[in-house]
Amino acid sequence: MKLIALYLPQYHRIKENDEWWGDGYTEWTAVKRARPLFRNHYQPREPYDDNYYDLSELDAVKWQQDLAREFGIDGFCYYHYWFMGRHLLEKPFELMLANRHLNLPFCLSWANQSWTRTWYGQESKTLMPQEYGGLADWKQHFDYLLPAFQDSRYITHNGKPLFVIHDSGHIAECGAMLDYWTDLAVSAGLNGIYFVQTLGGFAVDQRPLPFDAQLQFEPGYTMVNDQSLASRAKRRLIGTARFHLRRIGYQDRRIDSFWDYDKIYRSITNRMPQGALPNFLGAFTDWDNSPRRTYRSSVFNNVSPEKFEFYLTRQIVRSHELFATDFLFINAWNEWGEGCNLEPDKRHGFAYLQAVKNAITTAGALKNR
Repeated sequence: MKLIALYLPQYHRIKENDEWWGDGYTEWTAVKRARPLFRNHYQPREPYDDNYYDLSELDAVKWQQDLAREFGIDGFCYYHYWFMGRHLLEKPFELMLANRHLNLPFCLSWANQSWTRTWYGQESKTLMPQEYGGLADWKQHFDYLLPAFQDSRYITHNGKPLFVIHDSGHIAECGAMLDYWTDLAVSAGLNGIYFVQTLGGFAVDQRPLPFDAQLQFEPGYTMVNDQSLASRAKRRLIGTARFHLRRIGYQDRRIDSFWDYDKIYRSITNRMPQGALPNFLGAFTDWDNSPRRTYRSSVFNNVSPEKFEFYLTRQIVRSHELFATDFLFINAWNEWGEGCNLEPDKRHGFAYLQAVKNAITTAGALKNR
């Protein structure tokens, strides 16, 4: 079993974010401006020892990898942003690729959606459109990825580099593109590419496509696609929370709903295999995207590192016993703007990382009984 943590690279300055969101914008900008929106709301979330790192700096990348390895994380899955030859937030990945002493295994997840002003409730205002072109564009993208696929640190499955696609339903000619990439990979001396389709917070793409496995991205997959759960685990803003929002000057639209951590996880951990493809299970630490959004954020309650440890243990055991798969993806290593991070913070210290280490030990003991 390999535990792979999803990894957000938006902790360094780029000119596009300066233009769209303000001078010097990084993920830390949203994290720092967060405020509690109701009584006992855990905001802002502050990194342990005020470590507001810059991922364009080699020391920060090395610190992350050393910490991940110490607590049992087997690799990072970097979000990859590619728009018809233009890439964004690529510095941490390219920095890691260029420095061989950074030896934590890695893979890529193509976050292939258009960038909009969703965080401000303005989905129609596109900042960076996602388009796919034809063979020439697909080859340019493949050629950019090839050095990573050929790197000895790149995570493979069945001898093939593992490549995740976030939203295949957004790609009209997805099947043709993946087949073409497979041909290019074989021509380059690889055994092919192990394509993984994300099951996330959007409608499931039901087309017959040449994917090798599916990744259950949590909690989004369960929140959106388990309709029977939604009515039980989700509740609208009511009572003292609504009053408190008015009192401190926020509008009710800042928070759309609360979700119950245990009810979501009970649904996740009781789910049977979906479809014919192997299922890579998911886990998540917490979820609170109010720092990013000024419109319709979602917040979880009844969350703790101890509960995360319990549910992660169950997911590891289920991956072995029920799903017989080799990977489990944790959301996330550093999604601070969505309240979803393994990295240490001032309230919990290293508790979420210790929970990972404990879960590995407990799951191993259960497996060997």
